Amino acid sequence: MTADQDNRGSVVLSAAHRELDGLTVWVVEDDPELLALMLDDLQWRGAAVRGLGSAEALYRALLHDRCDIVVLDVGLPGEDGYTVASHLRQAADIGIVMLTGRGSPHDMAHGLTQGADVYLVKPLDLDVLAAGLLSLRRRLSAGRPAVQTVTEVQRAWQLSADGWTLQSPTPHTLALTAMERAALQALFDAAGEPVTRERLIECITDTPWDFDPHRLDVLVHRLRARVRAATGAELPIRALRGQGYLLTA
Repeated sequence: MTADQDNRGSVVLSAAHRELDGLTVWVVEDDPELLALMLDDLQWRGAAVRGLGSAEALYRALLHDRCDIVVLDVGLPGEDGYTVASHLRQAADIGIVMLTGRGSPHDMAHGLTQGADVYLVKPLDLDVLAAGLLSLRRRLSAGRPAVQTVTEVQRAWQLSADGWTLQSPTPHTLALTAMERAALQALFDAAGEPVTRERLIECITDTPWDFDPHRLDVLVHRLRARVRAATGAELPIRALRGQGYLLTA
């Protein structure tokens, strides 16, 4: 092999290693050895990864952050993967890869019906997992609208004059609760700047010193789900770790 051939091979191999660059993948798996194996391989391929051991851990993480794709084991402790997939499909715009030892046509049909985009059977082949993630990313990207600026988002999402109704770009509306109204008014007034958790809590209650901060995360999570169900659109509120929340594109 010549030096040029060797260099070309190295470039191709390096590019292949980064095939999942820019993709955020969370893996929900209760087998620590398999979880570590998947996380190491996906990170090596360029993905930003997070490992979670249960459905409860996934739900807690989704209160503060989001991902592009969830790789979901069926045999989880507590709530099983089929139920989790069904909840995710109803509440979030996330790609779902189901991973299980159940390979019968009936099990596969059930998983796909519950919301899985890709169904993989153990023992896991890491190359097949990577190919499935790459294919799913292309499909998700093709189905998502182009990124908007904050100004465009705020023109598309509007509060009524009295603040009690949220107007979406679809265009459907949602009647707001008192706490939702107060939180959204603060976010809209910030005009694309972060609003601290403390400030939001002050806006939604007269007794901020007696308010459990976790309730704010629950409020935002439920508001996103209500907006999605009522309008079919994703409310562009982003959680910023250590800062608060931001109305963003």
